[in-house]
Amino acid sequence: MSSPTGPASGLPVRMPRPRQPGRHRRPEPLVAPEGAPALVLAVPGTPSSATRGLADEVISIARSELPGLDARIGHLDGEDDAEFPSLTTVLVRAAEERAARFEQARAAGLDVKEPEGPVAVVVPLLAGPDNALLRRIRQAVMDSKIAAELTDVLGPHPLLAEALHVRLSEAGLARADRARLFTVATAADGIILASVGGDEAVQAAGITGMLLAARLAVPVIAAALDEEGSIASVAEQLRSSGSQQLALAPYLIGPEIEASVLEEAAKEAGCSTAEPLGPYPAIGKLALAKYTTALGISPQQAQGAPVR
Repeated sequence: MSSPTGPASGLPVRMPRPRQPGRHRRPEPLVAPEGAPALVLAVPGTPSSATRGLADEVISIARSELPGLDARIGHLDGEDDAEFPSLTTVLVRAAEERAARFEQARAAGLDVKEPEGPVAVVVPLLAGPDNALLRRIRQAVMDSKIAAELTDVLGPHPLLAEALHVRLSEAGLARADRARLFTVATAADGIILASVGGDEAVQAAGITGMLLAARLAVPVIAAALDEEGSIASVAEQLRSSGSQQLALAPYLIGPEIEASVLEEAAKEAGCSTAEPLGPYPAIGKLALAKYTTALGISPQQAQGAPVR
């Protein structure tokens, strides 16, 4: 038992680990710079508790990578309410709160400069380019009338290929680890990578698809969920080249389309489907990477130097 002054005699006491000297020591954990813009995650799709929960998890991952990060969620189809605020509303609030902090600091007699640079960095919660959704996100940023920077979408990226692999393996449609020769009786020998956003999105998905094909050692071809006949055409192409057991891998975070669209696509192709990417850790890390790249934050700045 422990006493009020510490652990009972005989029990091990955890002591701080000494820092390693020299170039092999571990780097100090990064923290968000003082006064840094907010990261605003632009979430497409119909607002719901599930969508909000997914976005919350993505934000939580980003905050764990960069403590002190001011991260917020703006729904593309949201309203001006507390539960599902619109992207425009969130941006306006971020600007108002930033101005209020500056006024409070000045009223307290602190010698502070008026904040410069963007109020927020808007990161679309999209795996690939969807011009229709990106136009709406851009319009929402313009409607806010504040200084905000809009980043690119999250993909293509090797981390998304990893996430796709994990989702396929969770559904029993791919081997989890080729190195260990873990066999899955239902493993697919051809993958349809399903995207939304038209031809440009298919081309971008194809880059991640090549990385996924290298991981699984099976053919992977991208197709458009929002183009009639695209999924069935790719399924036929894979079967004609020798693949017999196909799987549908959604190249989607989740909120972009209704779940029923994926179900219909899987029926059209005559195959099973994995879950969308969802709040896989890579999604939060990529969102944060878009944010830090947009700001040009160096490790030194991220350890506390103020951003002007």
